Parts: sequence; structure tokens; C-alpha cells
Amino acid sequence: MRIFRKIHTKLNWSGRRYFGVIVGFLALGYIASAVFQVLKPLPSGLNYAGPLRHANVQFLADQSYVNSKGEQQQDQQIFDQIFTLIAEAQTTIVIDMFLFNQQVGESKLEYRPLSQALTEALVFKRLENPNIEIKFITDPINSVYGGIAPEQYRELRRVGVDVIETNLVPLRASNPAWSGFWYLCCQGIGNNAETGWLANPFGAEKVTIRSYLNLFNFKANHRKTIVVDTMAGWKTLVTSANPHDGSARHSNVALLVEGPTAVDILNTENVVAKMSASESPIVVVGNVGAALDLPQVQVLTEGAIYQAVQNLIESAKPNDQIDLAMFYLSERKIIQQLIDAQQRGVKLRVLLDPNKDAFGREKNGIPNRQVASELHDAGVDVRWCNTQGEQCHGKMIVKSNAQHSEMILGSANFTARNLKNYNLETDLRVIGSTQQAVFVDATDYFNAAWSNQDGRQASVDYAKFADDSKLKYWTYRFMEWSGMSTF
Repeated sequence: MRIFRKIHTKLNWSGRRYFGVIVGFLALGYIASAVFQVLKPLPSGLNYAGPLRHANVQFLADQSYVNSKGEQQQDQQIFDQIFTLIAEAQTTIVIDMFLFNQQVGESKLEYRPLSQALTEALVFKRLENPNIEIKFITDPINSVYGGIAPEQYRELRRVGVDVIETNLVPLRASNPAWSGFWYLCCQGIGNNAETGWLANPFGAEKVTIRSYLNLFNFKANHRKTIVVDTMAGWKTLVTSANPHDGSARHSNVALLVEGPTAVDILNTENVVAKMSASESPIVVVGNVGAALDLPQVQVLTEGAIYQAVQNLIESAKPNDQIDLAMFYLSERKIIQQLIDAQQRGVKLRVLLDPNKDAFGREKNGIPNRQVASELHDAGVDVRWCNTQGEQCHGKMIVKSNAQHSEMILGSANFTARNLKNYNLETDLRVIGSTQQAVFVDATDYFNAAWSNQDGRQASVDYAKFADDSKLKYWTYRFMEWSGMSTF
């Protein structure tokens, strides 16, 4: 204390000046924290681009549409295939799924109970084969960041399934304005699932204020993968679909792959498990190849997806076809690349979700309607999915000509948060002959939605949801730039 008194006497500062210095140091600390959270090193093993491997690969889709009688219909393949994979598994199942809960928001529609169906399939498998190793990796949004204790977690853990909530702390901050403060003051404060008193933003249970404060970081493990070993070898499925009841009516896409590519996925999931103080099986494979006349498949995660998408668009030549089906499209460089491709003679078709439905709540169309206006003004053909309360949730881009095709498909929306090493994401890149079944099926799926084939009203004209509001456009631009958004 004597030292401080001497310093005070020597400085002879007023109280206001002391206050200004303290505020200055706090502001400097906040800025330093925000910058560090954006630029800090990624955990080793993220931002991964695997080897190209020849493999059997199959395109799968869930599609919602309106039939000729005006009734909404769903054709679903993805989770039926996931349940088949679980049944086929011999010693190992590793699943990583973003949304895994029963919440449907304010929607009054009927939903397939996907979360409980997946829980029951895994519980049955574990009881049938007590020696099988099952790892279930998911995002902490499902426990509202520790604010509730999900029943599905309890059911799985009761039979010995290792449920791993992803530790998001090592990830970079996509919303630095908030995260700069959060990681200075609050990240060490524990949550309690028994003491909630605030309304849950997703369901009926009460949560603590800690759940909200953590939510505002907008970090996520957004992956959707499953890997199993079967009598026929390793298999993996990568998708845009969630085992979430409120998402059960969404349109989605997936790829099912056999062989060493599945092991590449497995090892990327081990990175997430280790980051979250757990482990998943590690398998080492060499360049074990399938027949050379099969497509080649490459695993991409995080920023590697961004680079591959840019390469796909930039390499498109005049008269090549690019078809893009996307739930959220907002990343500025990709938008400009699409416009540039249009101007150099590439044929483009862009099918977007109108961003009007979110589990019974009505959205304002940001960002897709503002991006669509920009693309439409540049001459790009744009259509909207004909959603009726559900979402057009697929994430897929395909480039093709008469001989060759390339496709990138998986969990990643084309937004800054999904592509620039913020979220955890997994996509697959497939290249090969345009006549191979995976490309034929993907193109048939897109054509059916684009052209409303067989009387199925799956899409509507651009004019249906056109929105050239400058206010909304600049709102979207600010949200994309700042990270203060949910897309």
C-alpha cells in the first residue's frame, strides 16, 4: 500500500484520470481478446483435405414437394440408410451430428421422431452387441450449453454409448464482438441443468442465463457424419441432415461411401473427440484403392471446403454447367466468383431456400433473398424451393460437362461461419465421369426440383420471393462481416 501511495503522490492524478486509465486498459484487453479469438491457431487436424480415393459412392436425398392435389409429400432416404448402417455395424460406430433433440419450435406440423428413432437404434445395437464401441459426438446446443440434461443422452449412456459434447472453446470466434468479452469474463463459470429459471430458446425446459451468454458466441460443431465397419468393410455417410424432429421434413442430400474414405472420416472425428477430452477409434490405411473406373472421393473439413469450392467455380469453363442448391448463401468471395463465372459463359442454376421458415417462426429472408437479388441482376438463373413450413436444407454444388463432373456436398453452408475455419464442418468432394451413377442421380435430383418434373411442385420462380430492399441488403452485409448472425 505504501508503494501505491508514493506512486499516487508522484503522479498527482485526479480520480477521473485514474478511471480513464482503467477503462483504457479494459478496452485494450477486450480488443486483444477479440483479435486473439479470431486468429488463434486451430487444433491440429482441423482444416483437413484428405487424399483422393477411388470408391463406391451413392447419392441420397430427402425431398419435400407439393403434389398435383396441393398436398405436401416427402420422399426420404437418408436416415433409413443411417439405420441400415447401424444394423450392419460389427465393432465400431462413430456418429457426429449437430442437432439431436425432439424440439419442433412453434410448428404445428407432424414430424418423424428422428431423435428418438436414432436413440432406439443405437440402444438396440448396443444391447444386441455389448462389445460394440459406439461414440456419439454432438454439439452442446442440444443441452443448451449445459442448461438442461437431455433424455437422449441418459438413454444412450445407460447402455454404454459414449456421448461426447464437443468442446467448442478451442475453435475460433465468428462473433468476436461478443466472444472478446466472453473469454475474458465468463467462460469459466459453470452451468447447472437443475437451476434454470429463464425460458428455453428451443424448448420447454428452463435454462440459466449462462446458456444464453454461451449461445451468443455462435460457435458450432455443425458436422453430420456416421462411420461404421461392416462385413463388407468400412462405410461412411456424410449429409446435410440432422437427427432432429423439427428438421425431419426438410429437403436434404447425402453421400454414402465405401472403403478407406470412411477411415479418413473416422480419423477427422478422432480430432474432435480428443479436442473434447475423449477418444474415438484410430485406424490407419494405406493407399488401398478400389477399381480405377469408380469416382474419386476426397474428405474436406472446415476451410479446406472453402478452398475446394473456390477451385471448382474458378476452373469452370464456358458452357460448363454449375448447379448450386444451398440453404444459406452469403459468403462474398463465392458470390463474386459465381457472377464472374456467369460473365465468362458458364451456365449457372442456383436453387435457394427462401429463408422464410424456422420451426414455426417466420424469417425475413436474410441472407438468401438479398444474395439472390444480386445474382439475378447479374443474369444468373435463380429459383426458390417451394417450402411449406420446412426448409430446403441441402448443401451441394455440381460442375459438369459432357465428359467430367465434380461435386461438393455435406454439412457446410456457403457462409463465412461455415467456410472460414469457425464451425466444424465435413463435406465430400467427388470427381469422375459425368455418366457415373452418383452424378446422374445428383443431376436428376436437381433437375426434378428445378423443373418441377412429374407434377411435383418443388420450386417456384425467382419473382415469388424477390426482395431488392437496400436496408435488408446492407443488414445482411453487416451481419456477414461482423459475425452477429445465426447464418
